[in-house]
Amino acid sequence: MPVDNSANNYDQNLAAVVNTTQGSYRVIVGRDVVDDLGSELKKTGLEGRAFLVADVVMFPSALRRAQEALERGGYETHVLALEIGEANKNLETVQVVYEWLADMRAERRDIVVAMGGGVTGDLVGFAAATWLRGVAVVQVPTSLSAMVDSSIGGKTGVNIAKGKNLLGAFHQPKLVLQDIAHLESLPAREMAAGWAEAVKHGLILDAKLLDKFERLAPQMAALEGEEPVAAIRRSVAIKSEIVSADEFENGNHRILLNYGHTIGHAIEKVSGYGTYLHGEAVAIGMMAAAGIAERLGMIDSELVERQRRVLQSYNLPTTANDLSVNALIEATKSDKKSRSGTIRWVLLEGPGKATTRRDVPNDVVRDAVQSILD
Repeated sequence: MPVDNSANNYDQNLAAVVNTTQGSYRVIVGRDVVDDLGSELKKTGLEGRAFLVADVVMFPSALRRAQEALERGGYETHVLALEIGEANKNLETVQVVYEWLADMRAERRDIVVAMGGGVTGDLVGFAAATWLRGVAVVQVPTSLSAMVDSSIGGKTGVNIAKGKNLLGAFHQPKLVLQDIAHLESLPAREMAAGWAEAVKHGLILDAKLLDKFERLAPQMAALEGEEPVAAIRRSVAIKSEIVSADEFENGNHRILLNYGHTIGHAIEKVSGYGTYLHGEAVAIGMMAAAGIAERLGMIDSELVERQRRVLQSYNLPTTANDLSVNALIEATKSDKKSRSGTIRWVLLEGPGKATTRRDVPNDVVRDAVQSILD
């Protein structure tokens, strides 16, 4: 089902409407739109209390601003600020959220609001999906990676020792609200990591967007003017369209979003979740995937080098240090996209065009992975 963007004529901050079996929801993208959180939530028809769970780095000013916006919308609001990162994206942290919701006697009609980066959205979304068998969740992503990728599509989850996001649920939000102003306080490294997911969308599905990312890299990185906002909205629309067409990743659409993620997740796991930010690992993973495609004759070296230049222009790494080829390849075997032990690789066929392959020889994978290791 295609995305209904007709409402864009009436709301310039509406990037997309996502259509799913759990209902449709709007994705709002703009500057200072967090002040509209309460009024936008009212439009969903939800009327319970709001339980705002946020990464402690949003405390106090950004968190207070969101709380005040919810209260202006008429919502009784309660706040829990936690230190949430990849290292504690686990059931122990979810248990803290559960106990808070239990203490507050949160009911099925209430709303959980997740405010923070991708880890926060995943973890708090998982808590909402499983509390009382599922309560409404609103995503307020504050990192670029979460805005263009993880906040849209309803994927929630936590890590266990055996792998990343092996526990999770599809639990679609009722609203996604993205305030570009939140990005202005992000560390440069985290901003760069976020651009990896946005550039990925251009690489796999939109050659014009890729051109824009290539041509306007300094302006994009500095968030100057309206071009970065427009590019983020376009990236959001791409993700939303794919989710609407392939909600549960059963077809050939949504899996394309995993370009670079098979090796990227392996890099994160082998390096111990923390050495590389997710976007950094994905950038390196995209170089490995491009190497596979080149070795299979699907793309030429010119596109591989173009991808490398674009990623580097956003200060993203394209190689990894001190990692073992054998360890990385072993880590890919727990990839969630595997079927009968065979990995479904997402590979480029050209700029803005990607496909999947299950017939990649092991020696090609090994050679490509070796090529991204220093």
